[in-house]
Amino acid sequence: MAPRAGIDVDTVLQKAVEIIDRDGYEDLSIGKLAKALSIRPPSLYNHIGGLSELKQRLAVLGCGKLYEQMIRAAVGLSGDDAVYALSLAYVYFARQHRGLYEATFRAPYLHAPDLKEAQEKVVQIVVQVLAVYELDEETTLHMVRGLRSMLHGFTSIEQTGGFGLPLNLDESFHMMIKTFLKGLPIKK
Repeated sequence: MAPRAGIDVDTVLQKAVEIIDRDGYEDLSIGKLAKALSIRPPSLYNHIGGLSELKQRLAVLGCGKLYEQMIRAAVGLSGDDAVYALSLAYVYFARQHRGLYEATFRAPYLHAPDLKEAQEKVVQIVVQVLAVYELDEETTLHMVRGLRSMLHGFTSIEQTGGFGLPLNLDESFHMMIKTFLKGLPIKK
C-alpha cells in the first residue's frame, strides 16, 4: 500500500511531538497518533517501523532541537553570559516541549549511533562555551556533567510540580547558575 498523500515521516514526527508535548511521553501510542493524523494505525507502518522506532526518532529530533536552541542562545556570547544563555535555553526548551524533552533521555536504543551523535553535539556546545575557563579537559567534562545535572534536575522538579514554595522559579534558576559560575575560573 502506498503512503497517503500529504503524510510523510516529518508529518508523523511533528504530530507525535504535538501529542507528547500536550499529553505526555507515556501517552503516545500508534493508535492515538494514527487518529490524530486521520489514518488507520496500519497505515503508519508505511512511515515508521513501530512505536520503538518512532520514540527513537523523537529522541534524536529532540536532541537536535535542544542543540539548535542552545546554540542560538549562545551565539555571540562568551564566558558567564554564554553559560547562562545556553542554560536558560535548555530550561526553556524543556518548558516548551515537555514531551520532546522527555523523549531525549527515554530513547529505546540509548547507544544508537544517530542518537549518540545528536547527544554529542549538545555536549560539545557546552564544552566550547566552557573553553574560556581555566579547566583541563577532564575537569571540563566534569563541569559539563555538573551543569547538565543541575539543568535536568531543575527541569524535572519543575515539570512534576515539585517546587511548591511561593518563590519565583526564574529567580531560583538564576541563583543556581550564578553559584555554578562562581566556581569556574576565567582564563587570564
